Amino acid sequence: MKRISVTIALSLLISIFVGCSSDIDFNSSNLAQNDPLPSWNEVASKTSIIKFVDDVTNENSSTFVPLADRIAVFDNDGTLWSEQPAYFQLFFTMERIRELAPDHPEWKEIQPYKAVLENDMEALGAEGEHGLIKLVMTTHSGMTTEEFIASVKEWIKTAKHPTKKVGFDKLVYQPMLELLDYLRDNGFKTYIVSGGGVDFMRAIVTEVYGIPEEQIIGSTIKTVFELNNGTPEIVRLAELDFIDDKEGKPININKIIGKKPIFCGGNSDGDLAMMQWTASNTDASFMLYVHHTDSVREWAYDRDSHIGRFDKALDEAKEKGWSVVNMKDDWKTIFP
Repeated sequence: MKRISVTIALSLLISIFVGCSSDIDFNSSNLAQNDPLPSWNEVASKTSIIKFVDDVTNENSSTFVPLADRIAVFDNDGTLWSEQPAYFQLFFTMERIRELAPDHPEWKEIQPYKAVLENDMEALGAEGEHGLIKLVMTTHSGMTTEEFIASVKEWIKTAKHPTKKVGFDKLVYQPMLELLDYLRDNGFKTYIVSGGGVDFMRAIVTEVYGIPEEQIIGSTIKTVFELNNGTPEIVRLAELDFIDDKEGKPININKIIGKKPIFCGGNSDGDLAMMQWTASNTDASFMLYVHHTDSVREWAYDRDSHIGRFDKALDEAKEKGWSVVNMKDDWKTIFP
């Protein structure tokens, strides 16, 4: 139980600095020509998605939406790739501490670094939020954006998931990759709106989802512009700027995109405000929740989970008739 509580504490903090990564280029070129979502079973969620896309792209339909207004937003963790047993950037953070340790021998006796180096999760948890923030700021700041991106790219080359024993880049959802392609094929502009760190995601997410850097929205830390011997640099500071989670998501959508989405994908209570914002669009809108119900192929969790808690949002989705994907029953396959 102590280990679980530690994971909860770590995960809650790291959720503001989460990303995703891959060297694999997933696209729909090899998918079945007559089925835009071949990894989906013939279930209500798939039927509803296709009907919605047909309706909003048909000029003769009463719910037709002009090309410029076809905005789709997606959460990342638990929606486009896995998030258990902790948000994936937690593992990046701890690995970075170990990599930096040779230059900081004092860390062997100073918490929370000592706990990381000794893999003492109980001691790390005892450090609380203050200790965890110290770890994140140590590994995510004090460098240029280029240096940070390089460290992310290097980490993902060899990093392995602790229980699945595969690269983190193998734990993206094939059905959602197909959905992203399907929407773009029908004129949608797709965005990621995640609680994860925006620079972390921008380092690699384009290769994973086919979404360009300027369409990736996430949490940020403060930065400054500096001239280093005449070379302009953006330097990352050890201070939070904006947390793109819960109510922060629609705020950032309004600030950065400037339009309400008509399609929204998420998986937790943290995405509820974004769903509500999308549902308030005067145009036709579609709200899609991914419900983790497959304990064999992935994980099964919802209301009581320390990661991706799906409680209040599950009730509201049922009440308002939003589409809820049952991973176990709706998806033929989960990972590519």
